[in-house]
Amino acid sequence: MNSALPTSVLRSALPFSQREFRDALGQFATGVTIITARSAQGHPVGTTVSSFNALSLTPPLVLWSLGLGANSLPVFRQCSHYAIHVLAASQKPLAELFARKGADRFGHTPHHDSAHGVPLLEGCAAVFECRQRNQHEEGDHLLFVGEVERCEHHAERSPLLYHAGHMHARGLL
Repeated sequence: MNSALPTSVLRSALPFSQREFRDALGQFATGVTIITARSAQGHPVGTTVSSFNALSLTPPLVLWSLGLGANSLPVFRQCSHYAIHVLAASQKPLAELFARKGADRFGHTPHHDSAHGVPLLEGCAAVFECRQRNQHEEGDHLLFVGEVERCEHHAERSPLLYHAGHMHARGLL
């Protein structure tokens, strides 16, 4: 049987695997962020996240998500404030450090505290200090909506990008 539809359209109608889904999502390049907060016991917490988006300009809202199995999830569920750091291209080692389980993330990482006690990393392309506004569980992730109370950016710092499962410090060429 000969179809007038392109192979790509026919293939998209067939069931797909989780690997195929991940590979397709990987074709969307994103920035790399580190989200930080402070636990109820006063410990700094942070994790590398590539699921970050602008949500609204008025009020200023951002959206990010974290897997339900993440070790840091309980802290982010309960905290009142957190910071989203858009990493600069030079910060790839920092992104890798904050992505590793069990790593000492803050021991040798330059940072200072916000007015709300949230660890703020130095040298980032942009930083959004947020108040926890809403959470919504969907699938295997928890979506966080933050209201931006303060932000800064450094246009001279190129962003670190994530594409096809890899971080890129110099574009996608």
